[in-house]
Amino acid sequence: MMRLDKYLKVSRLVKRRTLAKEISDQGRITVNGVVAKAGTDVKESDELVIRFGQKVVTIKVTGLSEHATKENAKGMYELIKEEKVSEI
Repeated sequence: MMRLDKYLKVSRLVKRRTLAKEISDQGRITVNGVVAKAGTDVKESDELVIRFGQKVVTIKVTGLSEHATKENAKGMYELIKEEKVSEI
């Protein structure tokens, strides 16, 4: 298992860990349908839904690694869907 904020940084879904912490603490990430905080543990096969401004990305965790190169980082998750959200 790995902390959510660290996973987001290592998998390169978010560039910086501080940014990953901010996003999760704002309630913009759910893990298996439950709103997650930065310290939430993530494990393989978990489903994450991340809201980046106008975009919602749903991914499935396929691997955990303490360090990952740019090439290996893409293997840590599988993109399920990506959709644009319009603010009303």
